[in-house]
Amino acid sequence: MVVTSLNWLYAKKFEGEPTPANFRLVEEELPPLQDGQFLAQATFLSVDPYMRPYMRSYPEGTLMIGGQVATVLESRNPAFPVGASVFGQFGWRTHTVCDPSKDTSGKPYVLPDFGSLPASLALGVLGMPGNTAYFGLLELCAPKEGETVVVSGAAGAVGSIVGQIAKIKGCRVVGIAGSDDKCKWLKELGFDEVINYKTANVKEELQRAAPKGVDCYFDNVGGVITEAVMRLMNTFGRIAVCGTISNYNGVPIQVQDPQTDFVFKQLRMEGFIVSRWVDRWTEGIMANLGWIREGKLQWQETVSEGFKSMPQAFMDMLKGGNTGKAVVKV
Repeated sequence: MVVTSLNWLYAKKFEGEPTPANFRLVEEELPPLQDGQFLAQATFLSVDPYMRPYMRSYPEGTLMIGGQVATVLESRNPAFPVGASVFGQFGWRTHTVCDPSKDTSGKPYVLPDFGSLPASLALGVLGMPGNTAYFGLLELCAPKEGETVVVSGAAGAVGSIVGQIAKIKGCRVVGIAGSDDKCKWLKELGFDEVINYKTANVKEELQRAAPKGVDCYFDNVGGVITEAVMRLMNTFGRIAVCGTISNYNGVPIQVQDPQTDFVFKQLRMEGFIVSRWVDRWTEGIMANLGWIREGKLQWQETVSEGFKSMPQAFMDMLKGGNTGKAVVKV
């Protein structure tokens, strides 16, 4: 049986905000399976902020990168049986022939048992974003009970989990997001204070929301919001830099040099990519799954329907159109 995959290609280099012209839909006829390979059909695909800066290093005409949850249709690999739900960095495509021993983009894996929870959570709270929140906060910020934690991009797939884990650890949590609806949702999740950066003076509101200063900052955005938080960092404060989405689509904004604060407040700031904890990947998934089952961790998805909606879902996500994790259901 001949299997044809629909693929979204990186058709044109990004300049400013992505547009439909940056993407091209093509068909690809897949080869028959060889020993060790399996054929998977996408069920849910992820759109994430990191895709925007990462694609800068790829030539035009290459497949858009990204993770997906897929169902194994045919297999010549006993570790990936027919019918299994798998996660793989297969990119923006509907069908994939994968040889796990030769996959250089990240080893695919069969999803653990989520019980009644949807498999799409493997793209969010029970996948890369959830592990980004778990390891980035606990390993780099190491928040202590009673400390104040500020999260930017707080209503996104990562930020919303960071804030909840900080609350689980007994911290005061301040979230910064881009709409009243998002701020309302964050309050429902248990955030102590929320700030709508589009309507409020962030610097003034932070002083009110964090009267004792900021001990930990989980940074998803960079730019002027990060500058405002930096002014309030306490001595020996810790900053985990996860992303700089504020300048992904344009020219970086000039901000005040923070070096003086780093010296006199003895701050620690570290950027990270979650793959550094690949050897502990299941630990993060199972910890978050346990908190979900205990009722301590909530999640939300913004779901777009249909594979052809991938570019629009991606563009909307970069403009803050999602609450929680943005996914595409095939």
